Amino acid sequence: MKILLLKEPRERDSGPDPYIQELGLYGFEAALIPVLSFEFVSLQSFFEKLSHPDCYGGLIFTSPRAVEAAKLCLEESSRNEVWRTSLKEKWNTKSAYVVGNATSSLVEEIGLIPQGEKCGNAEKLARYICTRETPNSSPLLFPCGSLKREVLPTILKEKGISLEGLTVYQTAQHPNLQESLKNYFSQQGIPASITLFSPSGVRFCLPHIQKFSGNLFNQIKFAAIGPTTAAALETEGIPVSCTADNPTPQDLAAGLRKALHL
Repeated sequence: MKILLLKEPRERDSGPDPYIQELGLYGFEAALIPVLSFEFVSLQSFFEKLSHPDCYGGLIFTSPRAVEAAKLCLEESSRNEVWRTSLKEKWNTKSAYVVGNATSSLVEEIGLIPQGEKCGNAEKLARYICTRETPNSSPLLFPCGSLKREVLPTILKEKGISLEGLTVYQTAQHPNLQESLKNYFSQQGIPASITLFSPSGVRFCLPHIQKFSGNLFNQIKFAAIGPTTAAALETEGIPVSCTADNPTPQDLAAGLRKALHL
């Protein structure tokens, strides 16, 4: 049974994609098409902020790309050795909040201790942060993408938790998306299910899927990696057959097996 995964490019180039690997254990024939492309911005400003941990109460990372931006600006800086010693020690006296296992793993790679990775989405993470932070204290530094949603900032503001956001990457449609989808549908046919991994992915992919699937569009069962993506599909009038309980390969596989009656 064919499953099409429409997600951002891999954070690492080595090894099989964990979603394809997990779905393969249950006999699914999964394929992955990258949906998004990224351009890092404001890295010098980000480094300056990272260089002054005393100004902040902690860090918030809601995407692997934000962590990669931190790693990139530190690696390219001539002051990287300073980070590896005193700066890392200072940041480790503060919280580093994250969403998801992939983001958590990358945070560990840069020498910080992640918290909140099991929250699953930005809304749950925001509520978790509110139970741990004191209102009107030093702001939390929030490196994010150009398409970030306002759920987390809004919840923190309502609770008096200060936040300082900085856009460190811009998101756009992957340049090969349309051609990749065209090739998939012409060569593989209509998949049993398509899983989307972000609201921006829904926006970028849906017109192409409708075009290339034609009259068979309604046969496809759509799945979402989380409630935010599910809401984006529903806003477009697309029934959601499966929403993963958590953004993990295991939870997606379990949800798809149930949705496809396997």
